[in-house]
Amino acid sequence: MTDVHILGIRHHGPGSAHSVAEALAALRPDLVLVEGPPELDQVIPLLSDPDMVPPVAGLIYAADEPRLASFYPMASFSPEWVAIRWALSTGAQVRAIDLPAAHTFALRVAEEAAGPPSNGEGEDTAADGGPSTGGGEPPAQPQQPYRPDAIAMLADAAGYSDAERWWEDAVEHRNTDPVDRFAALTEAIAEIRAADDRPGDHPDVMENNRREASMRRLIRAAMREGHARIAVVCGAYHAPALMPAGFPPVAADNKVLAGLPKAKVAVTWVPWTSNRLSRRSGYGAGVTAPGWYQHLFTHWMAQDPGTEVSTTWLVRVAHALRRENLDASTASVVEAARMANALAAVRGRPSPGLAELDDAAQAVLCDGSPLPLALVHRELTVGLELGTVPESAPTLPLAADLAATQRRLRWKPGAMEEVLTLDLRKPNQLARSVLLHRLALLGVEWGIQAETGRTTGTFKEVWTLQWQPELAIALVEASRYGTTVASAAAAYVSERAQDAGSLTELSNLLAGCLLADLPDGIGGVVQVLAERTALQQDVAPLLETISPLARTCRYGNVRGVDVTGVRKILDTTVVRACVGLPTACAGLDDDAAAVMRRAVDSAQQGLSLLPDLPLDDWHRALAAVAGSDRIHGAVAGRATRLLLDAGLVDGNDAAARLSRRLSVATPAREAAAWLDGLLSGDATLLIYDPRLLQIVDDWVAAVDDEIFDDVLPLLRRTFSAFSRPERREIGEQVSRRGGIVQIAGEATLDLAAAGPAVRTMARYLGWEAMV
Repeated sequence: MTDVHILGIRHHGPGSAHSVAEALAALRPDLVLVEGPPELDQVIPLLSDPDMVPPVAGLIYAADEPRLASFYPMASFSPEWVAIRWALSTGAQVRAIDLPAAHTFALRVAEEAAGPPSNGEGEDTAADGGPSTGGGEPPAQPQQPYRPDAIAMLADAAGYSDAERWWEDAVEHRNTDPVDRFAALTEAIAEIRAADDRPGDHPDVMENNRREASMRRLIRAAMREGHARIAVVCGAYHAPALMPAGFPPVAADNKVLAGLPKAKVAVTWVPWTSNRLSRRSGYGAGVTAPGWYQHLFTHWMAQDPGTEVSTTWLVRVAHALRRENLDASTASVVEAARMANALAAVRGRPSPGLAELDDAAQAVLCDGSPLPLALVHRELTVGLELGTVPESAPTLPLAADLAATQRRLRWKPGAMEEVLTLDLRKPNQLARSVLLHRLALLGVEWGIQAETGRTTGTFKEVWTLQWQPELAIALVEASRYGTTVASAAAAYVSERAQDAGSLTELSNLLAGCLLADLPDGIGGVVQVLAERTALQQDVAPLLETISPLARTCRYGNVRGVDVTGVRKILDTTVVRACVGLPTACAGLDDDAAAVMRRAVDSAQQGLSLLPDLPLDDWHRALAAVAGSDRIHGAVAGRATRLLLDAGLVDGNDAAARLSRRLSVATPAREAAAWLDGLLSGDATLLIYDPRLLQIVDDWVAAVDDEIFDDVLPLLRRTFSAFSRPERREIGEQVSRRGGIVQIAGEATLDLAAAGPAVRTMARYLGWEAMV
């Protein structure tokens, strides 16, 4: 007769892992069954590979729809990891038991098709911590239904806020047989389950019943194989339902599992991070302090009576503070350890836990400040570890190509966020930039491009890098486009080009292809762009296309890419936009004028990138817009400003236009819109041309009180865009207007008032004799 032992554990619980290790050593089972989809069986042997370093996660995804995926994370302190590694090291058989993921994914598709539940339930996380649910890891899958964390409930009943603290005090410190500990826990959890009054047709209850029926079916099959002793490692909440003595009839379980749909799935291992094991990341089976739990597990497994877990932890805290150039002396560590023990005694705890250690560290090592402790929390309490997976793990060609490229570039992903500055003049760094741009096009956002500062050069890029486990799903989804990063990115861009809804989107795709060094992608986008621009009649989209195309031509020249076809499209687009601009600007309302003004600014920015573009046509179009009284003031004022910046309108002409636009014959709202178009961007005009400032000041003073309330928001928006020093300078000039002498319409300085300043500057320059 087969002897079956149920070991109910808390997922990612170091105390549970330690007890599992002790129980397995005492039981010596010839078969170990671990909670998890049976699909994991084909990759479980890889956990014995020395290159498999936790944290890692089993990844199961629907082969035809990779967005349907689940992660099954394991750390070195996870009971499942301990059980599997024990079985592999002793030669015992090991399998996963749970509802197959093939059924889970198919049921999820059916639920999505049916819509959300009407009662609004089923939205909580998998509180029992079962990695078999994937833990609600976004964005690969939705959060899993609620199931009570039975061990946490027992801890709460005993007055503990941390389930691991309760396990340590109530279980680890007991000198009892480890198998008896699990038996006692199972009895307590059976009482918790008996108090669950949810009806049998509740969605969460139905989902849990399916899982447990599937587990019992696999346990029965294992028992029929004739094993002498079987150990079942499962979530504590499931333990009472998996006791063979309490099994329901086989027919009852078969009825629960009958007719379940199936989907084709694939399975592999992917690296995981300590941060993604934390509950704050959204992982339903997560723990609050993965780094602390790793420390606890290491200490318990070492079984060294000469060391204390609290002392060794505080030593690590001191080292972390010293790395941040903060004082943390040995004497302070000793004092912090004493305080932690005192706090534990005051709070009625057998030994200090993380709460006492944090309080002691903040009070003694951090001088009461929580900020240094935040660094410790990030580095130690949560941890920065990123696991590794052996090359022998099943992988898609696209993922293999990415890994090979990373090795060639000597570039290892990391779980810690880092800022990387690339100098594109260096071949290796240019290759890294190309890889990041290709991945970005595919939606694999390993790096996010940041601003490079004030530099306008094209040889520098700044990226913020952080590898997230979910990127493995993005790679799976992108694999349908190609077997290499380059081919997949090119195919993906070509597909997006066909579905692009605007010329701006096509232009941005083209720029992305250039940065990602995708000649095939450029060709496909250029073909679609040429067809769309030829058919585009609206001027605003044509104007918005100019800047991306100009950037493409500029970067193409820098990177040595042939952009002849792009340049032809750009030249044609500029000519068509210039011809149609005056007509397109007529009869615009406020909203349409705002759109046109943004398009004009975008085109101006693009045209400034390439000096050999037909600027004469552009300036003639702007002159036609600026000189028309029938065009909305925001657009006409902006055209005037661009002509003024280009030197095609002098100061006298600008002052005359401003005076005419701000005359009493022009409605105040129209005048304010024209003024906003003229001044938007910076205050240089008003600061260095007192005539314009005086015209604006006089106009503002003359606006009727009834109309001023309508004009004020626009004026406020105009002047709020100026920097604080610019606004202060304008205010000071207005307050000094009494010192400006008007002579024949010209503004001159009061030399008598400027005398002291002139003499001071002459003294600095050594010209005293000339003053």
